Amino acid sequence: MTTQLGHAPQNGLRRRWGYLVDNPVFTKEIRGRMRGSRAFAVLTFYLVVLGAFTGLMYLAVAESSMSVSGQSNVGEIGRTLFVSIVAIEMLLVAFIAPAFTAGAISGEREHQTFDLLRTTLLSPVALVLGKLTSSMLYVLLLLLAAVPLQSIAFFFGGVAETEVILSFVILICTALLFSTIGIYFSARSHRTLSASVLTYVTATFFTFGLPVMIGGILVLFGFSPNNIQSTTTQLALLYILGGVLSTNPAATALLTQYVLLNQQTIGTFTYTLSGGETITLISPWIPFSVIYLTLTAIVFALAVHRVRQIEN
Repeated sequence: MTTQLGHAPQNGLRRRWGYLVDNPVFTKEIRGRMRGSRAFAVLTFYLVVLGAFTGLMYLAVAESSMSVSGQSNVGEIGRTLFVSIVAIEMLLVAFIAPAFTAGAISGEREHQTFDLLRTTLLSPVALVLGKLTSSMLYVLLLLLAAVPLQSIAFFFGGVAETEVILSFVILICTALLFSTIGIYFSARSHRTLSASVLTYVTATFFTFGLPVMIGGILVLFGFSPNNIQSTTTQLALLYILGGVLSTNPAATALLTQYVLLNQQTIGTFTYTLSGGETITLISPWIPFSVIYLTLTAIVFALAVHRVRQIEN
């Protein structure tokens, strides 16, 4: 009895690890993707767009930052190049990552191979995790392939290694959530087209729609923390605005860089209210990561539940 109880936790841990290592869906997906030409075509397109955008931004920034003496501010060039590369990289990843998961399960239905998966001993968790992991590894390849372009900013200065790491964290969290949303709509829809449309509508809302709505509300009602005299109301407004802005990857990246440059911290920093009170806030990338990872876990659980309903 003691031996059985002692091996039970190890067997459970081995079973969970097997979802990632000994997953036949993951092996099939990753081999099929890298053997075809689509993966290399997407990677080439991704790097060409990034490279062309980087070249255009360099020419534009170098000319605009030229001083009266004819010398350019190289630090400003490096910082602007880095922000521009991360911005276009975030835009590309936000729309490339869901493309690999939107047809993950609906495509099995269309090719009439989902019934074959149902006859195996593969659990819904292993199925969804295998599809998601294979897609995320390719997204990770895209992000790593763009690191040399980001490192160009180091030649000009004005960019620290911490900014690169934090931008990588924000990009990974964004790609992970959008890929999981694609898996969910793929399990929910019978056609890949409808799953893709729903996935991209959701991704567009998080990327563009949410900041436009927030900005419109702020402009319409003239909200500003400094215009409010009540400390409690001002503090509540700051927390609400910070929480809402932390749901958008672009706003999070810009605010995180602002805090890093002006407060010289990646964690907590102090902020002075209009009344003179000093409060402690946290860098936006922290709540952003918590929110996106939590949403990823919730959407992943919903996708697994949907697959179980299909099997039943």
